[in-house]
Amino acid sequence: MNEEIAGKAVRMRESANATTYTISDLAKEFDITTRAIRYYEDQGLISPARRGSRRIYSRRDRVRLSLILRGKRLGFSLQETRELFDLYDNAPGEQAQMSHFMELLGARRAMLERQMEDIRAILDEIDAAEKEARRSIAARALEPIPAMSPSA
Repeated sequence: MNEEIAGKAVRMRESANATTYTISDLAKEFDITTRAIRYYEDQGLISPARRGSRRIYSRRDRVRLSLILRGKRLGFSLQETRELFDLYDNAPGEQAQMSHFMELLGARRAMLERQMEDIRAILDEIDAAEKEARRSIAARALEPIPAMSPSA
């Protein structure tokens, strides 16, 4: 069975009542390396089943991988993502998880706004330096060129 996700065909394996994925399937789907997926596994964020030396990923692992990558895009650390997963695992009701998520989003927004202020200040400094450099170049262009003395 193939499923079209973000323009990529992903092979899914149907067992008795669960869809499973290989590490290669997930790496292709999310455009990340298998090493990155193994790293997230080492960090305890996903936990595939094993059949011999093969990793068998469940729908739950796939969703968690998607959430890990979304968290990365939002600037969350893996520790923050782990905290959200732990909240959900220990209290599956969404209220505690969503409240904590909102706190993380607020902190991230505040940090980004501070960074934007810093960037704006730096850009203002760059603008001033460019303006001064242009003024200096223009002033030198108006200076007379010294005459060359004839060689003897």
